[in-house]
Amino acid sequence: MHFFKQLLAVAAIAVSTMANAEPGISDTKITIGMSGPFSGTNGAYGVDMRTVIQTYFDQVNKTGGVNGRRLELVALDDGYETDRTVANTKALIDEKNAFALLAFYGSSPTTEAMNKVFGPAKVPLLGTISGAGTLREPISQNPNSRYMFNVRASYADETEAIVNQLVSLGLKNIAVFYQNDGFGKSGLEGVTVALKKHNLAPSVAATVERNSVDVAAAVDAISKAKPQAVVMVTLYKPTTAFVKAMKKANQSPMFMTLSPVGTEQLVAELGPEARGIGISQVMPYPWNDIVPMVRDYQKLVGGKGGYSYYGIEAYAMARTLVDALKRMGKDPSREKLMAALESTSLDMGGLRVAYSPTNRQGSRFVEMTVIGPGGKVLK
Repeated sequence: MHFFKQLLAVAAIAVSTMANAEPGISDTKITIGMSGPFSGTNGAYGVDMRTVIQTYFDQVNKTGGVNGRRLELVALDDGYETDRTVANTKALIDEKNAFALLAFYGSSPTTEAMNKVFGPAKVPLLGTISGAGTLREPISQNPNSRYMFNVRASYADETEAIVNQLVSLGLKNIAVFYQNDGFGKSGLEGVTVALKKHNLAPSVAATVERNSVDVAAAVDAISKAKPQAVVMVTLYKPTTAFVKAMKKANQSPMFMTLSPVGTEQLVAELGPEARGIGISQVMPYPWNDIVPMVRDYQKLVGGKGGYSYYGIEAYAMARTLVDALKRMGKDPSREKLMAALESTSLDMGGLRVAYSPTNRQGSRFVEMTVIGPGGKVLK
């Protein structure tokens, strides 16, 4: 009888422990979820990010993991489609039991996922390839914003840097070519606000649909304005199509674009025609090994080249998350992770990421680059 009482007591403790256990946490591992484009026209972006994050997790695991637990990355392909991102987020939380989320992609997909899934579920997401204002709303206005931790500067920061440079060169006839989605509209708004500070407005704005390269109507509309410069709030496929079509139409304005374009992919697609395109960047120059963070990133990926802005941003995201996971302690919970993230002040040597209970911006780092001869990115 005494044996059975002990057995029942042990069982009760086990049941209680299981009931109180945090999803995605076991004695040996922490599960982290990711949704990104690993196929389709933007697959190169997601694959690059996933590879870097997995490599960094492997490095952490080889040195004992996080407080004795190894990191496991579960990454699902969303093809840069909003519905798939939302579905993936639900699956990561409800089926894959992700403790936290990392490195999503895009404005509209992440905003929808935040407001419909991970925000209401109180699961933090750290890092997204988006500078949209919808992901930076004050928590007082949108409680779901509490669970979104941005690592990069906003589109408003990027577009202001671009506009200030163009205006400093004496250019006033500035057009905007943008994607018809959250990314593009946020960029258009940023350009418009930045120009207004100089008593200017876009001379014309034309759009292209998400995941499309049908730029004919946009080229026609923008060509009629004969702009001195065009700010392109698009990814590399439509950007490539647009630049080629504009040059075919004998239009040679100064072309400027934002960091999500994918600098390396754009150079690969456009070849020599990429020369002269200006790009705002939200991460340190990934080829400058004098910068400590860049040197660490290069060492992580092998030190043999193949570096990229997407890669170093994925590294910054993963490193910021791991820093918070370690400070969370040996008895993890999502609320403890939230507290650790909110007290983050991480200087990686070239990029500082910091949050507070009311600040989810993370960084405002922006610098301008230009594509030079041979596709080389120059600062």
